[in-house]
Amino acid sequence: MGLALAEARLALASADVPVGAVVVGPGGAVVGRGHNAREAAADPTAHAELLALREASATLGRWRLDDCTLVVTLEPCLMCAGATVLARVPRLVLGAWDPKAGACGSQWDVVRDRRVNHRVEVVGGVREAECAALLREFFARHR
Repeated sequence: MGLALAEARLALASADVPVGAVVVGPGGAVVGRGHNAREAAADPTAHAELLALREASATLGRWRLDDCTLVVTLEPCLMCAGATVLARVPRLVLGAWDPKAGACGSQWDVVRDRRVNHRVEVVGGVREAECAALLREFFARHR
């Protein structure tokens, strides 16, 4: 989670919401990193999780990440939760819960929905206070 928080802080340089993600590969090494870059890239899909999953797939040379763990500072949205399922990621570790837009247990539970073809183990609340504080400070400055 420390590496994901470091990624989140990188988003601040472009006034993006500070969310960071890393994908840990089968040997324990980081194979993908990402931080929100919607503002920087003018791309609505440039969420930290998608960027980290894309990099992990490129690093490993495959789309199926069924031996990896996604670590993210904020509960993924619908789009990112869907991408996590489609990449066959078995485990998601998240920091802060997102009661407004979270799709891994808060508003929706896409990653554990029995109607989809793959379910993801969710480990939530890891360094939650630190992850939430980074977001609170960001939004306090932008209001």
